[in-house]
Amino acid sequence: MKRDIEKKLETWMKEKSRKPLIIRGARQVGKTYTVQAFGKAHFKNTVTIDFERNRSVHKAFQKDLDPKKIIQELEFYTEKKIMPGQTLLFFDEIQACENALQSIRYFYEELPSLHLISAGSLLEFSLTTSSFPVGRVSFEWLYPMTFREVLQASHKEILLQNLPTLFSSSPIPSEMLHQKVMEELKRYMIIGGMPEAVKTYLETESLAKVKEVQDEMIQSYIESFKKYKQKANIDSLDQLIKKIPTLIGKQVKYSHLDPDRRIETTKSSLHLLEKALIIHYVRSTSLSGLPLGSNVSEKVFKLLFLDIGLLQQINGFNPLHILETSDLASLYQGALSEQFVGQELLAYGGSENSKLYYWHRDKKGSSAEIDYVMVRNGKILPVEVKSGNAGKMRSMHQLMAQNTHIQQGLIMNSHTPQPQKDQKLLFLPLYTSLV
Repeated sequence: MKRDIEKKLETWMKEKSRKPLIIRGARQVGKTYTVQAFGKAHFKNTVTIDFERNRSVHKAFQKDLDPKKIIQELEFYTEKKIMPGQTLLFFDEIQACENALQSIRYFYEELPSLHLISAGSLLEFSLTTSSFPVGRVSFEWLYPMTFREVLQASHKEILLQNLPTLFSSSPIPSEMLHQKVMEELKRYMIIGGMPEAVKTYLETESLAKVKEVQDEMIQSYIESFKKYKQKANIDSLDQLIKKIPTLIGKQVKYSHLDPDRRIETTKSSLHLLEKALIIHYVRSTSLSGLPLGSNVSEKVFKLLFLDIGLLQQINGFNPLHILETSDLASLYQGALSEQFVGQELLAYGGSENSKLYYWHRDKKGSSAEIDYVMVRNGKILPVEVKSGNAGKMRSMHQLMAQNTHIQQGLIMNSHTPQPQKDQKLLFLPLYTSLV
């Protein structure tokens, strides 16, 4: 299954001042598969070192961290030649070997011609250690498969080629195209973008089989934290993983997430889930200026879950309700659609520095909220995921009246696209690319 990150990997591969690359992402989003597929397509050979599965290879990093000596040891271990310019060296599950993580700086300094990529599960926990080679590596992020990536994997190229984008001059989608894309989007909201779930559906066309895969994934996330039981309260993490998907689209207070535990415990567990990239904060911004992150509130926030398919599975949503609805934007109080738009924004780096923001005003008798706020071409664009016509967009009208420097607002919905008259409010199908 081809991933959009491959284009970024190709750019990295061709750079003359290239640094070793670390791919960051949650467990099971496809890091290993993607790197190995990239290596197969662009290099004479790929040498993969899995530090978690093959503990004996750690010995190559114990004596010293001279890259040439390490390469020689790895050649003996793998019985494969490692040649700069021809070989992709892949350090997988690198968090399992601290010395290997530390060695990256020396590969950058002493063997820059070698293409080196690293990845790992829960790698975020190692990024703040003293051994991490700050300034000597590049980063890329891999998220669950986007809707467009799943369409491509499903061989729906014709649909994919005709999807609208925010700044394109493509024609308004026809009724037939819109209905076909919405059918695929509904399935995506059930299956999600975790590669194993997508692969299972493409091979079996069975949502029951997908459910089994999703259940196993959810349990595996809890199990993975047991490695960090000294830092983690497993019961608290289990509670939050099941609770957070029910709160998508809602403002969150720490005290409401897990009332039976101390707030400090809940905060610590949320921090671990964020570091594991299972959840993402959506911060409240005042819109007073750029960058958006310079004026966020730390007291109020919303949360986004890792994957829309896992979210609907945890929530116990009925797949038939999703497949049969005529309005995805209003289904389950809009939770699925808001998760979808946020997940797409995050995957494409659609918000400033790949962070997500929303706007909220809480005044007595006059509260208002906009789901997302992003920056495009230096301009602030508010995004509302909601059904209804222009007259019903009270929050959007209040935001724009209060912030006259914002010239346009976007409304994402599941209705058939229509010609636009009021360019201040632009109505777009849910599946419109906002990059």
